[in-house]
Amino acid sequence: MTLHCTHPHLEQICHQGRVNTSDVLGVKNSDLVPGKYEGGLKLWEGSLDLVKTLNSDIKDDRLLMEGKHVLELGCGHGLPGIFAGLKGAALVHFQDFNAEVLRCLTIPNVKANLFKESSETSRSVGFYAGDWSEIDKLLLRGDAVQDKTTNLHTENEGHRGYNIILMAETVYALDSLPSLYRLIKKCLHYPSGVVYMAGKKHYFGVGGGTRQFLRLVTEDGAMQSDLLAEVTDGSSNVREVWKFSFK
Repeated sequence: MTLHCTHPHLEQICHQGRVNTSDVLGVKNSDLVPGKYEGGLKLWEGSLDLVKTLNSDIKDDRLLMEGKHVLELGCGHGLPGIFAGLKGAALVHFQDFNAEVLRCLTIPNVKANLFKESSETSRSVGFYAGDWSEIDKLLLRGDAVQDKTTNLHTENEGHRGYNIILMAETVYALDSLPSLYRLIKKCLHYPSGVVYMAGKKHYFGVGGGTRQFLRLVTEDGAMQSDLLAEVTDGSSNVREVWKFSFK
């Protein structure tokens, strides 16, 4: 299955959000600017690793996507969330730190892949910008950033949590891991919800990594962890895909 990534028409987009477009796109030679830009415009390897793992679990009947409520955290391009929609998810929410990333990148990609025909109205899609420490109030209430040119929206009704939470390359910063884990436990449907996480084993220079997040989960004791894939292709640091579920 092919996922199409569109490139934003930068000169046509200037929406108020966490920062403005010129601030985000003016960042040079840096993947991260704390408090301003969290790397959402870059296509990270973990997104592709996550899609491959999801596809494998679906083919092997270890994962059912049809009719599920799915959340992608730190979405950027949104490829895992888009894949979930293509595989039949009934609701897909995309979250990113920067509203501009959602406007310029995520929404165009979702339009190109999930809403190729205007008659497609069977799935609900929403976009949320904000910090992990506070975004749960919006996610669980259902107040999404709407794109008024299409039928991309979520109903303004609460729901009982997400069946599946997806995240790729979200565990790079050590100080953000507690907020991320608390958000997952608040938003994941209990007791059957699952989390799929792709990321690098270590993020040199910023202190985070999959093993640091795993340690946090293990110390808390509420969820079990399963390693699904390890990628050692020599092109980057060792990458992993993990699955978390309630005990």
